[in-house]
Amino acid sequence: MGLDGKHSFGSIGETRVTFVEKNTDENRKDFLKKLLEHNGFEVIIEEEKRKTEEDPQLYTVAVTDMVFNPTIWVFERKLKTFDGHKVTQDYWNQVSENTNPHYWNYAN
Repeated sequence: MGLDGKHSFGSIGETRVTFVEKNTDENRKDFLKKLLEHNGFEVIIEEEKRKTEEDPQLYTVAVTDMVFNPTIWVFERKLKTFDGHKVTQDYWNQVSENTNPHYWNYAN
């Protein structure tokens, strides 16, 4: 899903939540859960319903903080990695573990 700028919210069970990502695989779900809990958020995970048993299990990741917006928190550099650096867009999207704040790569 990645960062899209929308503030998506709703309910999981009886709990009002802000959706972080929907239709994520298990690896992505685990990464987001650990990262968000490390940053002090209460994370709620919901399994998506599968059409057939052969379909992969997908998940919805949400937090109970109703004002949390992943895009704002990443670009305002409010989230911290496990080793104390600031989360960048590439780190959030699991493209790179580089937390260098430069968004443009000028090297050819």
